[in-house]
Amino acid sequence: SRDPKAGKIIRHTRVLVWEQIGDELAALLRELELIQTLRPKFNVLGVPGLQRHHYVCVGKSPAPHVYVTNKPTGKELGVYGPLVVRGKSEEAARRLNDWFKLRDCPQTVPLAFADQPELFGDERSAKCMRYELGSCLGPCAGACTRGEYAAGARAAKGFLDGRDRSLLATLKNLMAAAAERFEFEKATALRDRLQTLEWIDARLALLRQARTRNSFVYPLVGHDGRERWYLIHRGQVRAVCYTPATDAERAAAADLLAATFTGGAAPPVLV
Repeated sequence: SRDPKAGKIIRHTRVLVWEQIGDELAALLRELELIQTLRPKFNVLGVPGLQRHHYVCVGKSPAPHVYVTNKPTGKELGVYGPLVVRGKSEEAARRLNDWFKLRDCPQTVPLAFADQPELFGDERSAKCMRYELGSCLGPCAGACTRGEYAAGARAAKGFLDGRDRSLLATLKNLMAAAAERFEFEKATALRDRLQTLEWIDARLALLRQARTRNSFVYPLVGHDGRERWYLIHRGQVRAVCYTPATDAERAAAADLLAATFTGGAAPPVLV
């Protein structure tokens, strides 16, 4: 009657280790820590292939653009995540690069801005069709200055930061206008673009809220009957202590609360 996968796991099992934890939340946190550290191949729910964490980034000089990566380097202009459903994130990155006319070509493609002095003024041509289609400023063809390109990169970062969401309103207006003119194919294309960008905007809004607002003390009674305080700051469990019962314990708890909840900027990446 055993599930086939369970039987396969048992056949591969050599050692079984029991680790006693104080309460259910601690057990869930410990399980998550072990999954992320050990990456067990049978734990599909913990590390599914299509939902492994990745990040949407703005960076890669000399012409920054939006891209998706599993491991940010720390040199990016902006890092947003962690996210799941990589296909949607990559589609959102493509849509943003198109809208703000940022390049998405390989790093091996040589770039030459219009204000970049050259000893020999060779004729430059675009390396792909995006420049001809109007969805890229053409830094490979010297069609824009560094300042013009940087303005597009800043605008893309502003959208991902949540500071400027006017792009969504613009797309809604364009979609409505196309529908009124009975240009239904154009309206459908705008709708698809809007849905992708609304998805990434909603996911990043949840992450921003977790980083900035989710700070509280979570009391929980364990299996041993003792109550513990989980100190959660900016969406992360920072510390845990037993509920204080004496003056000395209350003083120690007050020091721990002060150290946990005062100061410190929100982490750029929520792990």
